[in-house]
Formats: sequence, structure tokens, C-alpha cells
Amino acid sequence: MKYHPDFIRLAEAMFSNITLTIEDLEARYPNRNLDEHAEVTRFAPSPTGFLHTGSLFASLIAKKIAHQSGGVFFVRLEDTDSKREIVGSDMALIEQMKAFNVAPDEGFGADTEGNYGPYRQSQRAEIYHAVAKTLVAQGDAYPCFATAAELDEMRRIQEARNVVTGYYGPYAKYRDYPVDKAIADIEAGRPFVVRFKSQGRAERYINIVDEIRGQKPLTENYWDEVMLKSDGLPTYHFAHVVDDHFMRTTVVTRGEEWLPSLPKHLEMFARLGWTPPRFAHLPVINKLDEGKRRKLSKRKDSEAAVSFFLEHGYPVAAVIEYLMTIANSNFEEWRMANKTASIDEFSLSFSKMSVDGALFDMQKIISISKEIIAEQKAVDLVKEIKHYAKRYHAGLTDLINRDEMYFQKIVNIEREKENPRKDFLNYESVFGLVKYFYRDYYETSFDVATFNPSIPLKSIKDLLGVLNQRMELLEDEASWFAHFKQLVEPLGFAPSNKIFKQNSGSFVGHIGDAAEILRIALTGLKQTPNLFQMMQVLGIDEIHWRVMFVIEKLHQ
Repeated sequence: MKYHPDFIRLAEAMFSNITLTIEDLEARYPNRNLDEHAEVTRFAPSPTGFLHTGSLFASLIAKKIAHQSGGVFFVRLEDTDSKREIVGSDMALIEQMKAFNVAPDEGFGADTEGNYGPYRQSQRAEIYHAVAKTLVAQGDAYPCFATAAELDEMRRIQEARNVVTGYYGPYAKYRDYPVDKAIADIEAGRPFVVRFKSQGRAERYINIVDEIRGQKPLTENYWDEVMLKSDGLPTYHFAHVVDDHFMRTTVVTRGEEWLPSLPKHLEMFARLGWTPPRFAHLPVINKLDEGKRRKLSKRKDSEAAVSFFLEHGYPVAAVIEYLMTIANSNFEEWRMANKTASIDEFSLSFSKMSVDGALFDMQKIISISKEIIAEQKAVDLVKEIKHYAKRYHAGLTDLINRDEMYFQKIVNIEREKENPRKDFLNYESVFGLVKYFYRDYYETSFDVATFNPSIPLKSIKDLLGVLNQRMELLEDEASWFAHFKQLVEPLGFAPSNKIFKQNSGSFVGHIGDAAEILRIALTGLKQTPNLFQMMQVLGIDEIHWRVMFVIEKLHQ
């Protein structure tokens, strides 16, 4: 590009303290030493709140694409909007990414920062100014002194004329402002922003290629977009072009809401003479609300924050597994054929990604969570519960610390078999499903009203009295159940439900009713895991104590 002397003077007036050049930056940030097909991807969050589930989805895809190609995944913090920044949210984002195993290889929050930083945009001002200076010297950018009042007046005129509102063409007041006047205004301290001087036209189209959506015609960019704000910090449109070039990003994965802005970015790349990265605009995660699709909302949906899954103890693997099902249409088929394989073995493809947006399905996450927890060995499950409880559930921590081996026996009931129990929907739910094994929780929650009112109270008392005196806890379930039947049949309980139905008037209930009475007496609940296995964990002394406790309550 041959620079015009007037534009060089203007660039010097605007950036008199900048001696860094694009050539210097190219030398500072050389092409990465990677294989030809290795992808360099990034996640670029703003420190303005919690990590959104959609952002976790985006970072998961970016890391997967990088790693399966032998490339690099980095994090760049887009922190140039100080008004929206929430103190501490930057590190919270990284902590949550690490919790979900999508920690970056380099960049902000990585163990090794890397050689393409700084990775905070607020620390890269000199880089942006050097590139902006070059664009001004080329005649491709200019200072704009428009005040808020001027912009409001321009908008009113456009609305009155029923044209698109924005700073472009004949409405770009300072686009062709005389250089000498601009320099004088700068020297006088007049505030300004730096705008890109677009050469696009509203009536022309460009054919873009998106990795997910294929070829798509989009209107050329014709707006003179702000590149640098009056405080010298860049806008997203300019910063990401500069950063993705000098960080050597090969494919940009971002939400589909950025697709209309792509012509702006491609024009900036072209005017700088840079080859743009490829772009993959990811589908938005939607939710059905009264039969209508809407975007998963921070304001309306608690599950929009990934902290929801951590706080409630959903296994990380369950959330990642679910996100992979909405990332690629063939993932579930692959999983059925590779039930124990690591997700790392699955090859993610942009071509298998939906363009319509996935519907968020909380019930599916719960289902996956149940399956994953059900398949865990008891010792591993206890470790996971301990890790969760330490941060989020003091009650669970207390139960584990009382006797960890006892707790492990409890969660191992109906586990480690062909069809294990699947009532733990997450780690948080464990507390409510095991607390009755502990006498203090059992005593305070027991209610005699839980017993079946169709069974005479006298029969319940008689049954518990006989069990308390004569029941033994045999080692195998079949022998114990035969012993149990021998004890309860003389009390008027039919040996089977079938026999009871044939002549119900001759019995107070059937063997299942008798087992339910014992179950309620021992747990306070009608539905629990296997009665015999629970009794084995409680032990005969505790069983007798609880039966006597209930007998006394029934006589009150």
C-alpha cells in the first residue's frame, strides 16, 4: 500500500507516541510451528458475569477441534468494556472451564501463558494502535469527532427519511473531513473515535463460506465501524481481527449472532492484506417456552449458568456428554457403538452440526447423569460426592465424615451389578436418598402416618412385635425372605399377592404389605432400594432399635 503524505501526517497526529509497526508485530508473533492441518482455536469471553452454558458449548467445540487436529486451544479475555466488567468474574470463568475439563492450552488462565500474549485485550492497546495507525496512513481509517448530540440528530434524520440508521455513506459526517482541520482538532484536544472507512455498498453482496452453514450471500459492509473508542480501547469488530491474526487463529468458533457482522471483519482483514481465519458460527442453544423457541436466557433459566450444574452436583461427564449430543448428530450413534470409550476418541465435525439450533433438554441431562452415576464403582462415587460436598453440601460432608466406609456401603446398595440402581440423579440428590440410614435424621423424620391405612393398626403392631423378637438377619436374601414369610404368614398375611386377591377377606394383607411395614419401620419411607441389602448395611442391632422405636411410637 502506498501511503499518502496527508494521511501519514494524520496518522502521526493521532498516534504520535506509537513507533511499533505491523512489521514489528509480524516478527513478534510469527506463524506457529504446527503441522499443516493443526487448528488453532480460541474462546474469548468477556468478564461480565457467569459462564453461560452456551459459552461452555462453544469452548468445548473449540478445544475439541484443536486437540483432535493436534493444534492449540487458547483463551483471550475481551475486557475492554470496563463499565460492564464484574470484578472477579474473569477467574471464575476459568475455574468453571477447568471444572468442565475445557481448560486452555495457553492464554488467560492457562498453566503456561504462551508466546502470543498479552491475552487480555486491555493490555494490548499498543498493538491495536499500531494497526490503526497503519490503516489511517493507508486512508482506510479516520478520526471521527461526532458528538452524542450529532449522532442523535443523524439518527432522527435517517428515521424521518425511512432509511437504515447508522454511520455510513452520506451520513458519515467526518469521513472526508479535511486532514488539516482534523489535525488541528486533535492538537486542540477535541475527543474522537477512530472509524474504519468502508468501501462496501448496500446493494452489493459477498459470498461468505461458513464451516457449518456452507456458502451464504451477505450484504457487503457499508458502515464506517468504530475501531477505537474515545478512550483508546478497541471495539470487538477491530480487536478480534487484530488478535486472531497475530495469535494465528485458524478457525473462529462463535455464536451465530455474529454472522451478520462477518462482512465487516472480512473487509478489515482484506484491507490489512491478511488472510482471514475460517469461521464457524455455532447454533444457538434454544429452549421451548409455551411452545415457542427462545434462546437459553441468563435471566429466565437457572441452567443457563454452568454453575447450576456444579452447585447441584451433576457429573461433569454428564454435561459434556449432553453437549456433544447437540454438537454432532452422529454422536449418540457413536456412543452406542463405543459405550466405554473416551469422548476424545470421537471425531467432531462441523458438517454434522445443526444450523437450526438445538433445544435444551434438562431431562436428557438428568437421564445421562443417572446413567453415569449408576455405572460408577462405589469407591469412585464416594470420591466424587466428597469433592462435591466439600464445596456445596455441608450435610453430605457431615454424613461422610461420620464413617466413610459406612457411607460407601450405603451408596453401594444395588450397585456394581448388571442393572444397577438409577435413583441418584446427581450428587446433591444423594443426601435425601441416604439420610435415613443415620439415626438422628431417621428419628426426626419418622411419621407413623406413612403406614398403609388399610392394614389394621393391631396387625402392624403384632407384626413388628414378632419381628423384633424372632427375626434373624441371614446371609443370603432367599433364605432371609423364606424366614420372613414363616414369621408373617401366621399373622394373617397371604404368601403372595395372587393368593390374597383370590380370597382377600381371609387375610389382613399379603407378603408385600408385610415387607412394606418392615421397610417403613426401618426407613420411614415406602420406596427404597432393596430391603434385604439395606438391612445388611444397618445391621441387626440398629434394626432391633428401630423396630422398638416404632413400636413405642405406635403405642403412644
